[in-house]
Amino acid sequence: MKRNLFLAFALVWSLLIAVGANAQGEAFAPIRNAIRGSSSRELADYFAPTVELSFDGDKQSYSATQAEFVMKDFFAKNSPASFDFIHYGGSNEGTPYAVGKYAGKTSTYRMFVKMKSVGGTLKIGTIDFSKE
Repeated sequence: MKRNLFLAFALVWSLLIAVGANAQGEAFAPIRNAIRGSSSRELADYFAPTVELSFDGDKQSYSATQAEFVMKDFFAKNSPASFDFIHYGGSNEGTPYAVGKYAGKTSTYRMFVKMKSVGGTLKIGTIDFSKE
């Protein structure tokens, strides 16, 4: 009896985790598509008013407009050969993040995208590229 109860609990818990991960993946889908298409304009639609961009540890904060131009320059120099998010998660406060692999024509990067709440909606607050 205890074993069946434990198995039922484990099954329900696994389903809840899977549903949560899928929901986070769906939230990041338009961001993934903008990155795959190297569209800084589409990506900027999801920027918070200020965005922290980091390239190999060189971090700077930009306005959403400035960040769009920085990303446009990055995409021009490192157009994506492939990109996909490989992990989704959330902080203890519920802030979602995603980790991806960005393969450019000449370099491969590990990419970290962290959202933040702005006026009740989630927007990109941080993008971090680290060369592999």
